[in-house]
Amino acid sequence: MHILEIPSFFPPYGGEFCLEQSKALQQLGHEVRILSRVQLGITKGWKGYLFLPYTMGVETMDGVEVWRDFQRGIPKVVRPNVDRWLKGVLKLSEEYFRQYGCPDVIHAHCVKWAGRAAMLIAQYHRIPYVITEHLPSMIYEEEFRRASLGQWEIPLLREALEKADRVVVVSEELVDELAPYFGKRYSHQVVSNMIDTRFFHYAKRQPSDTFRFCAIGNFIPRKGYDILAGAFRRLKSQGVNASLTLVGPDTDSASCRRLYANIPDVRFVGTTDKVGVRDILYSADALVLPTRSESQGLVLLEAMSTGIPVITTDVVPQSVRQHDGCVTVPTEDAVSLSHAMVRLISEHFSSEHISSAISESYSPHIIGNQLQQLFFSLLERQVKQ
Repeated sequence: MHILEIPSFFPPYGGEFCLEQSKALQQLGHEVRILSRVQLGITKGWKGYLFLPYTMGVETMDGVEVWRDFQRGIPKVVRPNVDRWLKGVLKLSEEYFRQYGCPDVIHAHCVKWAGRAAMLIAQYHRIPYVITEHLPSMIYEEEFRRASLGQWEIPLLREALEKADRVVVVSEELVDELAPYFGKRYSHQVVSNMIDTRFFHYAKRQPSDTFRFCAIGNFIPRKGYDILAGAFRRLKSQGVNASLTLVGPDTDSASCRRLYANIPDVRFVGTTDKVGVRDILYSADALVLPTRSESQGLVLLEAMSTGIPVITTDVVPQSVRQHDGCVTVPTEDAVSLSHAMVRLISEHFSSEHISSAISESYSPHIIGNQLQQLFFSLLERQVKQ
């Protein structure tokens, strides 16, 4: 089967889940390539804005062929940027089709705007398309809060979802969360994001007198670092022998350090790569993510895959919360979070059991097979029609 993957965002701005799914499908014997057009923002990184390639190029990433193109975004000019992005993706797809022919299925990651591009391409070439929605409702809420954007964006995105041959959501709860914007008039099914379980494999921890918590994620309001600061400050005021390591973009920033000022035993790591994240997990006894909105929470699954328990909030999908080793507390509640952290220190979890349960549910082979079966079913339906 020939599968063309189109991400809404891709390195240097995230989107690694697209590459991971492509690798899994390729390992199952399919012909898979990625078509990526990334809009660069000068405020996100002026070096990339100025020096990343100005022409389309083809490269291989982890064994997957990627057609890469970069668009220089114009600040504060949203709709023209979107129109340029969509036209650029369509042009790129035509060049791709001339070389490789039409794919059997197009798989877009996030409706905004890869899903819209997939709809336009699929309608012209009569190809089935699937949209996987990864983003939590809070991200869309922040976008659509600006009424002028929501008025024209929402109808375009809703149309892409309703015309899709299938919409994949990473949790059932996400459908209800997004319903105020996109409704529910589309065919959907749940397929989780995958975890590189071979990379984030189980490892026995070295014992320590100090209980080692870590938090991994961007230093943004949605991740709840302010709640964690209050909880850890309370925990340390009680004389608990514990440390906290903060990992992710801007966790070493001045604003983050101010938030945790005068709290002992806090380490600020900042941005690190995949190996660095794993090293942090292997040197930790538990992970804490007091998130305010989460479509799934991959870092929770990665942490449990390595064999440590996690503490998070009740906004995380039930499919994640049901696993042994996942403790939940209410959102916006530093006191409950502090109590849960103290209790976790004295509780016993079977690390190997936690790890094996994640591998059985979220490995590339498991999720790749689920996607493969979905794509085959759509092709069979197309033949019957």
